Amino acid sequence: MSARRKYWLMKTEPEDFSIDDLQRVGIEPWTGVRNYQARNFMRQMQPGDGVLFYHSSTEVPGIYGVAEVASTPYPDPTQFQKKSKYFDEKSTQEQPRWDLVDVKFVRKLRRGIPLDEIRAHAERLGEDFALIRRGTRLSVLPVTAAQWKLLLSLE
Repeated sequence: MSARRKYWLMKTEPEDFSIDDLQRVGIEPWTGVRNYQARNFMRQMQPGDGVLFYHSSTEVPGIYGVAEVASTPYPDPTQFQKKSKYFDEKSTQEQPRWDLVDVKFVRKLRRGIPLDEIRAHAERLGEDFALIRRGTRLSVLPVTAAQWKLLLSLE
């Protein structure tokens, strides 16, 4: 019996890593998440889960692609690398604090879905949709099956 597929939205700054980069490499470890709530969401991910690939901190923030979780969660190696901007001196190999998953390219959207357009559907997306809730700045957040379907219908 397999678990039901889950859906997620994962934010990235396109100058650091974009949907085009993911298309080029195919699969990439999602390194550098240093927020406990976002990490806890990643710890719930399973291979095959759907990912909305979101570009943040850009002229037109929004959803630009679809990806898929390609691994079970495992310790983020950057937490142990002293020269990494994601180094965490409190993490140890025996007790890592930060996990990641590998993310696999599925497709680029025919057109990006800008944040303003997503906000215009706030009522249909519901109050629990963290992307448009005030004060939420998570880089990884859950998406319901209904929200996933609605968001992709905007493409």
